[in-house]
Amino acid sequence: MYKILTLNNISVAGLDRLPRDTYEVASEMARPDAILVRSHKMHDMVIPETVKAIGRAGAGVNNIPVEQMTKRGVAVFNAPGANANAVKELVLAGMLMAARNIAQAWSFARGLEGSDAEIGKAVEAGKKQFVGFELPGRTLGVIGLGAIGVKVANAARALGMDVVGYDPTITVKSAWKLSSEVQQALSVDDLLSRADFVTFHVPLVEETANMINSSRLKLMKDGAVLLNFARNGIIDDAAAVAALDSGKLYAYVCDFPSNLLKDHPRVVTLPHIGASTKEAEDNCAIMVADEVREYLENGNVSNSVNFPEIMLPRNGGHRIAVVNSNVPNMVGQISTVLAERELNIADMLNRSRGDIAVTLLDVDRAPTEETMQRIAAVEGVLSVRCLGCASD
Repeated sequence: MYKILTLNNISVAGLDRLPRDTYEVASEMARPDAILVRSHKMHDMVIPETVKAIGRAGAGVNNIPVEQMTKRGVAVFNAPGANANAVKELVLAGMLMAARNIAQAWSFARGLEGSDAEIGKAVEAGKKQFVGFELPGRTLGVIGLGAIGVKVANAARALGMDVVGYDPTITVKSAWKLSSEVQQALSVDDLLSRADFVTFHVPLVEETANMINSSRLKLMKDGAVLLNFARNGIIDDAAAVAALDSGKLYAYVCDFPSNLLKDHPRVVTLPHIGASTKEAEDNCAIMVADEVREYLENGNVSNSVNFPEIMLPRNGGHRIAVVNSNVPNMVGQISTVLAERELNIADMLNRSRGDIAVTLLDVDRAPTEETMQRIAAVEGVLSVRCLGCASD
């Protein structure tokens, strides 16, 4: 029986992927095998030594101590792309809100008083201050062409916009999905100089913190619009407000309210609702539950932020899953232990990523506890499990 600890409300659609005859799921649990989490901050949490995997029902993993877990041999999974459509739709809405001054016009209309005739007169007199512009023919710059960025870029093209994208680490999978009409920017600065709208779909890391600052704002077109539905901290908000006040920027739409931003007349702030749809929550929970289950039962890894992708088909029998430091002769040492105990390797796969490697070995019979302890004692082995053994 696998034990799963939930730190937030995880969609039932995801939890239903964990069969109740082999999984126990609860919000309070001793010695869990895995943890499912959404926004709970885990950095100050004592994470039980029994934990083998952490699944984040979302894309960002800033709330998880990934480096610490990596050193312990704990796989951290996320759900990239599961909320992509929800965020894409909000980015499109943000562009329309900015271009048509919708938030300001709505605020004006809600403040009207008097009879219907007086309100009608005030509407006709006041509507000229909310004249906006249309999207076709404008250029959208997309920084980050992962699952969300690709959807945003393609949708903008469908609206008749020109699109320029920048992502030096774009994957082959994303490139296949990206419209051939999306132009390539040579750098962030190149993109900023060409775009009327700029949207960000990158994680908050050292390289992206305050990516948009006062210096880069000077490179942008006059009257450009910033949209941030990625992470707070990517844009220097003080610099953005200064650019709005000077007229350099036309509008700033983001998902991260603050005292500096929330009352500014040219800023639209939303309460971090980018992925807040039932469909996105269900999709994220389903994806991460499937990932954690596959790892616990078969040792296979997909969509991990700290482990290599590895997929070895399971044909029953006994599988030894080893997580180890990526150093020379680890596979040789593990194989030697098995050979000394006359265990035949029927199939094997080794993959590495940075300092971490995962080795899956299918053997002809169940290894003894002494064999498992001997593998665990090999210098550099972080964790070892036997899948399909009686104790599993």
